[in-house]
Amino acid sequence: MHDEKNTPDDKKIREALAHVKNRLLVFSGKGGVGKSTVAANLAWALSDKGLKVGLLDVDIHGPNLAKMLGAENRQVGTAGDKIIPVSINDNLKLLSMAFFLERLDAPVVWRGPLKMKAIRQFIEDATWGDLDWLICDSPPGTGDEPLSVASLIPATAAVIVTTPQEVSLLDSRKAVTFAQLLNLKILGMIENMSGFICPHCGGKTDLFKSGGGETIAHEYKIPFLGRIPIDPHIVDSGDNGQPFIHYRKDSAAAAAFSAIVDKIIA
Repeated sequence: MHDEKNTPDDKKIREALAHVKNRLLVFSGKGGVGKSTVAANLAWALSDKGLKVGLLDVDIHGPNLAKMLGAENRQVGTAGDKIIPVSINDNLKLLSMAFFLERLDAPVVWRGPLKMKAIRQFIEDATWGDLDWLICDSPPGTGDEPLSVASLIPATAAVIVTTPQEVSLLDSRKAVTFAQLLNLKILGMIENMSGFICPHCGGKTDLFKSGGGETIAHEYKIPFLGRIPIDPHIVDSGDNGQPFIHYRKDSAAAAAFSAIVDKIIA
C-alpha cells in the first residue's frame, strides 16, 4: 500500500509540473561517460534556441553542474517557502545540491529516503516558472535518484549516454532495460568519447573503439542520436564553466552535439 504523500499524484507535484512542457532524464549505466557534460550542454543548447529550460542536478553525492556552468559560487534565492533556482542565462535556470553545501569538499552522506525527499523538494518547492524543458541530470546507474525522478515525474523521457567500450556497453544495456521497466520513453542513445580527432593532422583514432552505442540502439530498437568525439577543449570548457557547444562552436564535438540536440527537439 502506497503512502499518498509519496505518490506522483501529489497535488504539489502536479501543480509544479503543470508549467513544464517536456521532461527529460539524462542518465547512464556507469560513471565516467560524460553524462553531466551532455546534460549541461544540452540544457545550454536548448536555452540558446530561445527555449525556457530548467536543469535539475539530482546527483546528490556528486553535483557537478554548478561547476560546469560557471555558477559554483552562486546561491539559490528564497521567497517564503519556495526555492528560487540560479539563473545561468536569460533562458536557463539551475538547481543543484551544490548550492546547499557549506564547503565544496563537504560530502553528502545520505541514505535513500533522504535523497528521495531532497529530489521531491527540488521539484515541488522550486519556482521554475513556465518551462519548455526540465532536464534532470541523474547519477550513473539504476539506483535511488533515477528511480525517484521516474516515480515523481510522470511521462518522463530519457536519454542514455554511453561510451564505445564493452564495459560501458554492458551497463548501458542495463540502463535501457531499467528505462523500459519504468515505462520511460527513450528518446535515444548518445555515444560519447567516440574517437579522438587529432587537432594537427585531422586523423581519427578510436581510443575506446567505436559504434557500440549504435549497436545497442539497433539491438533494442531505440533511436541512435549520434557520436561525440573526444576533444581536449571539452575538458577545459567544463573546468572553466563554459559549455563547449557555445564557446567552441567551431569544433567537431560541438557540431556533432548540435545535430544531436536537433534530433532531441524533433
